[in-house]
Amino acid sequence: MTHLETAPETIDLDRRRARGHVGATRIVVLVLLVVGGFLCLMPFVWMVRSAFMSESQIFTSPPEWIPDPFTPGNFSGALTSEPFVGYFLNTMVIELLVVPGTLLSCSLAAFAFGRLRWRGRTVVFGVLMAGLMLPYAATLVPTFVAWQWLGLVDTYVPLTLPAWFCAGGMASVFLLRQFFRSIPRDLDEAAYIDGANPIRVYLQIILPLSKPALLVVGVFTFFAVWNDFLNPLVYLSDNAKFTLALGLATFRGTFSSEWGYLMAASTLVTLPVLVIFFFTQRQLLTGIALTGLKD
Repeated sequence: MTHLETAPETIDLDRRRARGHVGATRIVVLVLLVVGGFLCLMPFVWMVRSAFMSESQIFTSPPEWIPDPFTPGNFSGALTSEPFVGYFLNTMVIELLVVPGTLLSCSLAAFAFGRLRWRGRTVVFGVLMAGLMLPYAATLVPTFVAWQWLGLVDTYVPLTLPAWFCAGGMASVFLLRQFFRSIPRDLDEAAYIDGANPIRVYLQIILPLSKPALLVVGVFTFFAVWNDFLNPLVYLSDNAKFTLALGLATFRGTFSSEWGYLMAASTLVTLPVLVIFFFTQRQLLTGIALTGLKD
């Protein structure tokens, strides 16, 4: 009798302990997230405050977080000391060539691997995915020699043409393939019964249903090209063809650096990325979340 009377009290005590454990876990996770967010945000805050400071203020010890005096002239100086309008136009030319090429080539490859049935499909896909483990530096020199032999160094061709052949885009192929596999195959079969061919299925069924995944690939590709420093550095030598990422390096010389101008220009270069992410973050999260689903 005593055991039966104390059983509900024991259950209530266990439940309270479990709720307390969950609450403590949430607090620890929240603290870790706040600390991690603070550490990730610190470089951006440092960049913005330095953009409004003179060079003598940037590296004062202890550091000053509020500019005094306020120096907005760094922005006008950065824009006039280097042809940043030209750098921006050069970057947008590459973007307009790379993003559509990546979307087309990677979506076609993902359609072939995810929706079509052909012998050796899994083996070929596995070999291509294994190529992701190959360091980029291992192929940099041979690739450069090949472009130099073709006489295309110091042009935008090495930076744009590979995107139309899915070169270096296996991560995007994998993402799109996973999304394509989540689309019911009944749609394909119904279209084939009505006389559609694979190209028509790809254009009229798969692509319209894959807008979230395509947006993710497009935005990530845009960010990758926008921030790319190594490839323009390797293939471009004419200052008039420099991109924004490469143009930022011109503020750092061998013996001196214009830190105020560099921070101001870096802030301006970062703003478009933040704006794009701000307006597309919901669609990006939706596309990434749906990518892991499979029927």
